[in-house]
Amino acid sequence: MDDSEAPGPLALDLAADVPPLVLVRRWAADALADLTDDELGDCVLVVTELVANAYDHGSVPRRVMLRRSVDPCAVHIEVEDGSSGEPTLGRSRLGPQRGRGLVIVDRLSKEWGTVRHAGGKTVWAQVPCASSSWDRSAA
Repeated sequence: MDDSEAPGPLALDLAADVPPLVLVRRWAADALADLTDDELGDCVLVVTELVANAYDHGSVPRRVMLRRSVDPCAVHIEVEDGSSGEPTLGRSRLGPQRGRGLVIVDRLSKEWGTVRHAGGKTVWAQVPCASSSWDRSAA
């Protein structure tokens, strides 16, 4: 990510029980309200898929963070969980009708990946945008 980043990430700690994803989507949409409708839709969908994966395949504690770089404009989405399991593109241990979440993330993101750390991992994605303002008061 470029050094011309807006101040600090916005973070949402996630409960042990699955939260209503509408609340997570609303939080992300409020935090990124200055994006275009298409950019916002892409970011909210990526947040939703990464959070859903953290509950389906990860373990507690869980947290989602948003950061914005200004030049070039991009939204950096991170979801931490307590599992060391590596995410797999297009396959799910939950059955053949699952496994499309990371495919969606892959299509909407400029890039994505995983960083392992003590106590788990962070799955991140970088979604490009054209907007130049960063309104932290919306968060």
